[in-house]
Amino acid sequence: MKNKFFKATLILMIGSLFTKVLGFFIKIVFTRIVTQDSINLYSIIMPTYSLLITIAQLGLPLAISNVIAQSNKSSKKVLFSIIPVSLLINLILILLILFIAPFISNNLLNNPDTYYPIISIAFILPFISLSSIIRGYFFGKQKMFPHTLSNIIEQIVRLFIIIIFLPKIAKYGPIYTVSVYILFNIISELVSIIVFLIFAPKNFVINKKDLIPDIKIVKDVMGIAIPTTSSRIIGNIGYFFEPIILTFTLTLVGYSNNFILNEYGIYNAYVLPILTIPSFFVLALNTSLVPEISKNSNNKKIIIRRLKQSLIISFLIGLISNVVVYIFTDKMLLLVFNTTKGIEYVKFLCPFFVFLYLEGPLASTLQALNYAKYTMNVTIVTTIIKLLTLFIFSLFHIGLYGLLISEIINIFAIIYLNSKKIYKILK
Repeated sequence: MKNKFFKATLILMIGSLFTKVLGFFIKIVFTRIVTQDSINLYSIIMPTYSLLITIAQLGLPLAISNVIAQSNKSSKKVLFSIIPVSLLINLILILLILFIAPFISNNLLNNPDTYYPIISIAFILPFISLSSIIRGYFFGKQKMFPHTLSNIIEQIVRLFIIIIFLPKIAKYGPIYTVSVYILFNIISELVSIIVFLIFAPKNFVINKKDLIPDIKIVKDVMGIAIPTTSSRIIGNIGYFFEPIILTFTLTLVGYSNNFILNEYGIYNAYVLPILTIPSFFVLALNTSLVPEISKNSNNKKIIIRRLKQSLIISFLIGLISNVVVYIFTDKMLLLVFNTTKGIEYVKFLCPFFVFLYLEGPLASTLQALNYAKYTMNVTIVTTIIKLLTLFIFSLFHIGLYGLLISEIINIFAIIYLNSKKIYKILK
């Protein structure tokens, strides 16, 4: 059991390292090929992008992983009970997006240029959802290599597509560039699905019975998925309203729309990627932690040991990374993005982002112990706190620093509330 946990974590970490490196190459290529206007447009659309993907996935990958790890039900039956549900949700969501896209772009984001990128997001959702569901199946089996390989190949394909086609597309302006860039996900997700299918068990035969959803399985999965995804949706709603509140408040105190769009673009395109470089290590650890704790949910000693190990590793990784980033901020920004924009934001956030990596192990442990509803409540509270503090501090005429301060407060609020709950459960 112990060896399996560390083996799974190690495979995910190695794979995630390659994926992160490839992801950085993609960011480098993207930021150097397209104009600053395209970068800003992509940054302003990202909160909407994240929210729609979260709704489309509905927390199903994690829930499937949990159900497969905990129950004796046929993994194949679990998989084929959930796929039709997911496709139905995605169909409804696509129709809804097509209907409300004009309102989102014109009234909420206050930027008509975002209309076509939003429409583009709608068409990639089914592919991302299907890929994620199959990934959840392999996670539940604690088979991490298919996920690792699919991620690497997916990123390689995406990189080649961008290198070959993006320079030609960029000539047509920011709207066309960002829309097509989003649609590239269809190809990369299809490649990921094909890789997963290659690793399907040899005796994986699909019968007519398998295609009939099991209502009990659907209820079990949804019982985990809905509270889990509710938490993520609430977090993403907060992220969605972040640029809306920021734009409204900073405009109110005298900043121009051009300044706000440019600085928010710098924050999302340059600052956050540099600060979250080691996130792939922690994500790999958290992914392995969920099925491990689910299987040992009645053994407090193992849970405490695994949680401590995850917290220590996550903190050390975050500490080393942020020290390096703080010392070499200008060099790293130049190396990765060929710019020093955002250097002051990076240095301001570095000391606090060390603690960001403690959030994952704490939340994963609570979810694995079926406290997803509590994590949802924590997300509601901390999202409200973040948006309120964003509004209040932005009134002080300190530019984007109101957003940075609200981000710091949010990190510590999440850690405090989740660690307090885990202490009560495990004491």
